[in-house]
Amino acid sequence: MRTSVLWINDYLDRPADAAEQAAVLTAAGLPLDGGATADNGEVWQEIETTSNRGDCLCHVGMAREIAASTGRTLRFPKVQLTPGTTRAADVVRVTNHEPAMCPRYTARVIKGVKIGPSPEWMQRRLIAIGQIPRNNVVDATNFLLFELGQPTHVFDLATLAGGEIHVRRAHEGESFLALGGDAKETKLTTNDLVIADRDRAVALAGVKGGARAGVTEQTTDIVLEAATFDAVAVRSASRRHGISSDSSYRFERHVHPAEINAAADRLAALIIEVAGGTLCQGVIEAGAPLTPPRQIMLRPARARKILGFDIATSRMMELLNTLGFAPTLTGTGANESIQTTAPARRVDVEREIDLIEEICRLNGLDAVPVLDTIAIRVPQPNPVERGTRAVKDLLAGMGFIETITHTLVSERAGEAFLAKGTSLLRVEDERAGGEPALRPSVVTSLLRVRRHNEDQGATNLRLFEFASAFHYAGATHVERPTLALVADAPVDTRDGQASSNQSQAHQGAYRLMRGVVERVLSLAAPRLSRVEFVRTDDTPWLTPAARVLVDGVDIGVVGIVEPRVLKSHGIERPTAAAELELRKLLAKYPPENAAKELPAFPAADRDISAIVAESVAYGDLERAIRELNLDHLESVAYVTTFRGKQIGEGKKSLSLRLVFRKLDGTMKSEEADASVGHAIAHLRDKLAAEIRA
Repeated sequence: MRTSVLWINDYLDRPADAAEQAAVLTAAGLPLDGGATADNGEVWQEIETTSNRGDCLCHVGMAREIAASTGRTLRFPKVQLTPGTTRAADVVRVTNHEPAMCPRYTARVIKGVKIGPSPEWMQRRLIAIGQIPRNNVVDATNFLLFELGQPTHVFDLATLAGGEIHVRRAHEGESFLALGGDAKETKLTTNDLVIADRDRAVALAGVKGGARAGVTEQTTDIVLEAATFDAVAVRSASRRHGISSDSSYRFERHVHPAEINAAADRLAALIIEVAGGTLCQGVIEAGAPLTPPRQIMLRPARARKILGFDIATSRMMELLNTLGFAPTLTGTGANESIQTTAPARRVDVEREIDLIEEICRLNGLDAVPVLDTIAIRVPQPNPVERGTRAVKDLLAGMGFIETITHTLVSERAGEAFLAKGTSLLRVEDERAGGEPALRPSVVTSLLRVRRHNEDQGATNLRLFEFASAFHYAGATHVERPTLALVADAPVDTRDGQASSNQSQAHQGAYRLMRGVVERVLSLAAPRLSRVEFVRTDDTPWLTPAARVLVDGVDIGVVGIVEPRVLKSHGIERPTAAAELELRKLLAKYPPENAAKELPAFPAADRDISAIVAESVAYGDLERAIRELNLDHLESVAYVTTFRGKQIGEGKKSLSLRLVFRKLDGTMKSEEADASVGHAIAHLRDKLAAEIRA
């Protein structure tokens, strides 16, 4: 917040120069962020405030912090009001239709004001903090905002149709024109809260007043609005329509309903002082009942234990009293306790520990003892973090490059990666532009990176990223931490070019990606885990595709990116991709692998080449063989796939290797051949396989 040094001193019993103000506020947790001299010669300073200290977004708030830290006395502005005979309720009617979004709304009426320039003293204070004086009434509302931190607004009473004020939701498509010479008409939604007269919206609640009810030189009677609005509702409306103001900034940090009356009285007195007029009797208010003040107990012994140094109970009482917590001491000795009532403005103080923090902050952080040494305990390494790092190192060793991409994508890019029964998650923020959807797959982001690098002349890329993908499933928001991989089809080592045969290019790309996935799982999963690749048609962005199973648990998918998806990303070259959910495996990293004794006797291996229909997968052959429970069968492994004219249209030759080993002696050829014979007969019967010689 930009502060005027002289303006802060208006509320202190003795002045503090710029250097002292900066030093005291910085020590209190409100650091200096620069300063200079305004055009009118007054010194200003920028003071940082945290989002939970809305009470310090004003000069009185800053002065209160300085007074509490330095023993000064805070001087509040005096307010004297003499209402006339007319009742405000006879002039304006207020109806609050949304007390949840507007906990309290108040209105006062002043008749007979004269609009003109504000006095020199008021203009000087506003100019010092970078504000532009407008007229005496508008300047008074701005002065109050930066004096007490209460946003207010003034309506021209003559422009309020029917003399009515309604706090309501906007109608869908309702138009609103904000104050300001460059303002454009805005279409509102039912999510917006507005202040309306009988016929139209005259203000976007908590954000901006409307031009149609603003104060002009012809204004004589005014309505003073002092209210509080839900912080989330104000923030959402401000972002949604790209309209922000000093008022919305303050409301987003919470204005307590109990703070409204004193600020409104001060504003009414200011306006009558600078613009004349007569205040009507009474305050028109509508909203929810005020909540009782928070009562918080502080145990001095507990505070001293947490702070780590001795501080007198009387000093605690002094500091809390200066901040307005009205402390009272009960009990003695170890049973001492301080009962406090939190000021409404301190919405950030809710518990005993918050009071202890206030005492520490104002007593001075330099009083906290600093130990020369501290005892530390080295925590156990996080297995997910260790495993992720190991997988990254492995992929880097295989030529993959890690990327960090944005979570948002265009709806067109995201829809191509949606599984059946799911939909996109979207963000309602105009800053998202043409990319409002959370990606349902990280692969779409990698393809975008791939295209960008291809445009820059980079080829033969392999990319990976650990990141989350998102979607809606029914009414549930799903977030999936994944490892996404993308790789170009491998090049022919003889000429450095990708194969011109699409089928061969696809096979090469798939073999490459499957091999990468197997290497990753050999690192992340236990050695004896069973890894399967089962063909699937439920992933439309991969054709062909296979689900990856580890001990029967589906952890992801691998395949060739569908040509239309590639084309939509501007990529023509065959590309393989994989998406794996490794978190459960990595949670047990490194996997437990028991040592296994080396075999004492040699094995006998036999190869089988079976001609089968194109629809038959290697896994079908392996399962058919394993279900025979052949004697001494140690392993079944894939060797190769062959397609050609000699095989026939719609068929392929799958070669696999069977390894047999006995634990108590050398495996004889006759024993292995007998088992292979059983396997061949079963493949012929079950899968109509032809066995190649």
